[in-house]
Amino acid sequence: MAFTLDGNAYSDLYAVLGIGHSATKDEIRKAYRKAALGCHPDKVPESERGTAEIKFKAVQQAYDILYDEEKRNLYDTHGIDVFDGSGNPGMAGEADLDDVLSQMFGMGAAGGMPGPGLRGNRSRKGPSEDRKYEVSLEDLYKGRTVKFASTKNVICTSCKGKGGKEKATAKLCSACGGHGFKKILTQVGPILTQSTAECTVCKGQGSYFSPKDKCKKCKGLKVIEEKKMLEIYIPRGAKDGDRIILEGEADQVPGQEPGDIIFRIVETNHPVFRRAGTNLSATLDITLAEALAGFTRVVLKHLDGRGIELTHPKKKGDILRPNQVLKVAGEGMPHKRGDERGDLYLTVNVKFPDEKWTPSPAVLEKLKEILPKPDPLIQANAVDEIDYDPDADSDDFGAGDPRGGSGWEDDDEDDGPTQCTTQ
Repeated sequence: MAFTLDGNAYSDLYAVLGIGHSATKDEIRKAYRKAALGCHPDKVPESERGTAEIKFKAVQQAYDILYDEEKRNLYDTHGIDVFDGSGNPGMAGEADLDDVLSQMFGMGAAGGMPGPGLRGNRSRKGPSEDRKYEVSLEDLYKGRTVKFASTKNVICTSCKGKGGKEKATAKLCSACGGHGFKKILTQVGPILTQSTAECTVCKGQGSYFSPKDKCKKCKGLKVIEEKKMLEIYIPRGAKDGDRIILEGEADQVPGQEPGDIIFRIVETNHPVFRRAGTNLSATLDITLAEALAGFTRVVLKHLDGRGIELTHPKKKGDILRPNQVLKVAGEGMPHKRGDERGDLYLTVNVKFPDEKWTPSPAVLEKLKEILPKPDPLIQANAVDEIDYDPDADSDDFGAGDPRGGSGWEDDDEDDGPTQCTTQ
């Protein structure tokens, strides 16, 4: 194996630094300093500067690889071919990246799931397709079956996934060496990550047919588009983030088992109900008269269309207060398994009469007699008659104070600076 830099070959990185394969990091550092000084372009005649620059770069790169333990291990195991021209892990030659990662981490590329184009170890299953699917709270409460049309790639029936005519032979793509993808290893600390770029010449196939030999039906792509009706069932009680998997319904790839279509449920907001696990909550709007005198009526239309009827009071004399919470057991979301359901929590909102309510003075006097009396009068001298705004906005409170109305104001602030007395 040769290490090539700007057209010049070096058989071994250790030889570049003049050290043995068992050299310590301290020996590598000392050898680098010595070699770098010996071939530094500024310390040689101008006629030898070009050669010195090449060797100086080689020395620098040899040090960068051998002094780093991870890079050195890669080099000792697989040679210089796993590095790009800058000394970083990459594809400078023909090293098998699956073999590199398998020996270092005990897995194939990308964590055991090699991408398309990896030689000799293509994934047996094609990539899956993730889709988000918005579902209403009503459908999650009742369950629903959904049918829809899907367009996907399937193996060409004419060439059976070959891409060319029956007796034609595909040409190996020289641009990617038959890989279909260009592969790059990038090291971030002790972690190696792999990225791939599809070859634009063969479109990721690794080989291609000449125009006259391509399959007329798929134009050499090996696959054609096909529409198919699919069906998914949303189980009752499903929640946001749940997955529904249609096995084998993703795009087909020659030589691979089709991947899956994975639907991820996105629960849409509801105008009436809020959900927390298997529980539901809603607002119970009642009038002041109902809060005090009681009622029997349907207060809410549930997610399945049923009316939720309540009778108040449960005990004579009870009243409902603003923000009081009522729990209706068993009227929440259904559990995905079994017949149990969560609970429904209703928060009371007492609606006071609006400006259209204009009772007579006699009615108001009657209300004063019926309703609870006010607290004892406050004993204090009354100030002069004052006026007030009945429709003030609470957001105006403190708006004129840069400290938000909470700062303490010094009455002497306008009297000039205060002098400190030295004692």
